[in-house]
Amino acid sequence: MTNATRWWDKIAEKYSNQPIADVEAWEHKLGKIREYGSSEARVLEFGCGTGGTARRLAGSVGSILATDISGEMLRIAADRGRAEGIDNITYQQADFASLEAAEGSFDIVLGMSILHLLDDREAAMDRARAMLKPGGIFITSTACLLDGYWFMVPILPIGRLFGAFPLVKAFSGDRLRREIAAAGFEIDYDWRPKASGALFIVARKPATAA
Repeated sequence: MTNATRWWDKIAEKYSNQPIADVEAWEHKLGKIREYGSSEARVLEFGCGTGGTARRLAGSVGSILATDISGEMLRIAADRGRAEGIDNITYQQADFASLEAAEGSFDIVLGMSILHLLDDREAAMDRARAMLKPGGIFITSTACLLDGYWFMVPILPIGRLFGAFPLVKAFSGDRLRREIAAAGFEIDYDWRPKASGALFIVARKPATAA
């Protein structure tokens, strides 16, 4: 078990009871994701946490494979899914880099509030592209700390040392856009609710090879 897995397992219950910070922005993102889905769409979400996004989308897509490194997060997600009578979400504990799933088999890959928590987000975006069908959609909502929260950057390693924070990477929205393009995606939609808010991007894998 990795340190990151232990950290997220430890805070899973507390995390699951935290209210959505910006309900209006979350609803906007869910609505936009639904525009790209269909009743036949196969969706993969990595870093699904306690499954709130997956459950809200389940009724508008065919199936969802929801993955996370934390078994405790997934336990809560599965319990809540069963309580809501949702039967088209499969939960799997896995690191996205080593996830056992066929390449080119998903219509949508979701990485919500996760890219800034990864040691190698570029590799994750490459992996997302490989998992998608030609013309498939990669959707991410990402905290870009250098856009408005630069003052937090010096305290991140200190907080991590004392167990207050997980790994958190600081970068700008412009850098994230460049990395998404470098991974071979074409940005379809780019939105943030405010200047310092999480950057929401919908990007498309080209339908044919370049």
